[in-house]
Parts: sequence; structure tokens; C-alpha cells
Amino acid sequence: MSTEVNFSGKVAFVTGASSGLGSRFAKVLADAGAQVVLAARRTERLKELRAEIEASGGAAHVVQLDVTDYASIKSALAHAETEAGHIDILVNNSGVSSTQRLVDVTPEDYAHVMDTNLRGAFFVAQEAAKRMIQRAKAEPHRQHRIINIASVAGLRVLSQIGVYCMSKAGAVQMTKAMALEWGRYGINVNAICPGYIETEINREYFHSEGGQKLIDMLPRKRVGRPEDLDGLLLLLASDESRFINGAIMTADDGMAAF
Repeated sequence: MSTEVNFSGKVAFVTGASSGLGSRFAKVLADAGAQVVLAARRTERLKELRAEIEASGGAAHVVQLDVTDYASIKSALAHAETEAGHIDILVNNSGVSSTQRLVDVTPEDYAHVMDTNLRGAFFVAQEAAKRMIQRAKAEPHRQHRIINIASVAGLRVLSQIGVYCMSKAGAVQMTKAMALEWGRYGINVNAICPGYIETEINREYFHSEGGQKLIDMLPRKRVGRPEDLDGLLLLLASDESRFINGAIMTADDGMAAF
């Protein structure tokens, strides 16, 4: 038996779409037929991505979003629905990190990471869920998907990024809480926990001496590529994941097992 993923007629909202994994997620969903809303602070890069998607035959819209600003979240979701229609899929991807020992973390460092990775992710999902729940009451059989991008660092503490680990551990529990409360409305909420994935953001580091030392400590002495997450993203976004809710799914090449 074969299953073809086709998101034609569906709208996907992707946060942090201006670079890295967010950009990849948007392209993959657009290639599968979804109308994609690209959301981030850097709208110039989003416009470039929209052009790439449209050149490949896809459909995309651009909205400005600062996940640390509650008013920006509400405005972005409202704008998205005006431009593209009801949101079927949310990929909650925006995230930041800082590298330092815990004794060196300042209140500003802590707030920067937590406000983006946990508080921001929560209120983006909450605003999307409010709209999904309202729609579900009118169309009880309609399925919705929220995919939170957590991290293997939310399951295993890693040196020098303790606050990031804390924020992603919170995202893991947040996912389970949302799945429990919102599942009755046909909203499946799951999390992807990537391991180390090479993107344009960290490529230079992974090719440095320090990056190579880190890679040598990994189970198979390699980092992943953004496309290594494609299959998991498509599964969790699809109607075929109807029985998957509250799942915390790792894509880390075995890192969390050791």
C-alpha cells in the first residue's frame, strides 16, 4: 500500500521561516501542495523565499511576526487568515539559543531565550488553536495539526546551553498539555526533537575545529541535514497522523539514546 501526501486546499503557517529549518519546512509543505504562510521578523528574506516557492509552482504569503510580542502574534494570525484562509497546520518553529555557562547567564540572556522558545511558542499555538477550535465547532470532522519544534536538548541536557535546554524541555511538556486539552477538537499536537542539523546558520561552526570535535562525540560522528526531517514533518502534518497526538518524536541519529 502506498500513501501520497497531498496538502492541496490546506493552509500551513510556519514561524521562523526566514532561515534554517523554518525555510526548509515551508518549502516542503508548499511542494506537497499547501498554501504556506511565511512568518518571521525579517520580511525581506521571506519575500525571497516566497519568490522561490512561487517559481516552483507553489503558493506562499508573507506576514511579519515577532513571537516575543503578543500583539504581533495576534496581528500575524489575523493577517494570515485574511490572506490565505483558515489555518490547518501550524509549524511552531521560531527559536534562539545562547552559549554560556549557567553562572554567566544574565536576566536579559534568560528572557531572550525563554520569551522566544517557550512563551512565544505557547502564545502562537494558543492563538492558532483558538481559531482552530472555533472552526472545529462549525466543521466537526475537520482535522488540524500543530507541530512544535523542540530539540533533543529538551530531552538530554547539553553543556553550555542550559537555558536553551530548559526552554525546549518546557516545549516538550507544553506539547503534551496542548494535546490533552485540544485533541477533542480534532487538533493533533506533536513535537519534533531534532538533533544537530547543519544549516546556513551553523555551517561555519560545524566546519571549525570546535565543531569537528562535537561531531566526533556524536553516535555516528555526523550531523543531519534539513531534508532528514522532511518525512517526519509530512507525517505529522498529514491526515494520516490522526492517531498520533502528544508524541515527542526524535530525529537525532540516536543521540538521545546515549
